[in-house]
Amino acid sequence: MKSVAIGCDPNASDLKNVVIEKLRALGYEVKDYGSEDPIYANVAIEVAERVAAGDHDRGILICGTGIGVSIAANKVPGAYAALCSDAYSAERARASNNANIMCMGAQVLGHKVAEVLVERWMGADFDPQGRSGPKVQRICDYEASGAAK
Repeated sequence: MKSVAIGCDPNASDLKNVVIEKLRALGYEVKDYGSEDPIYANVAIEVAERVAAGDHDRGILICGTGIGVSIAANKVPGAYAALCSDAYSAERARASNNANIMCMGAQVLGHKVAEVLVERWMGADFDPQGRSGPKVQRICDYEASGAAK
């Protein structure tokens, strides 16, 4: 069973609860890192650190647009957050880009669309031997070199 970390800002708690229910219905273990802190970067960094450390297989972050949590999460080495707003991008974020964190916007997505995005993202896997393998490896190599600091 995959373990999923989830967190959001206070404005996104309703969508977070919908996503948690969907994940559990799909059979995933969910750890909720909260929604009380209005500084969305705090929960985004915590979830990203936990995912990057391997405490969870994947993470989901939600704020008003999904942009802020995406930027914050991507500051954590080993965290690869992708803002998803349509089913194809959600699937490709995993399958082509090996994103381990999906970000969504509670003020731009309806609940049903978010459920579809979660299902598509969670159902996709990255193949490092596939066409996108060398592209993703280049990102990992750059990060490992310390040049990104």
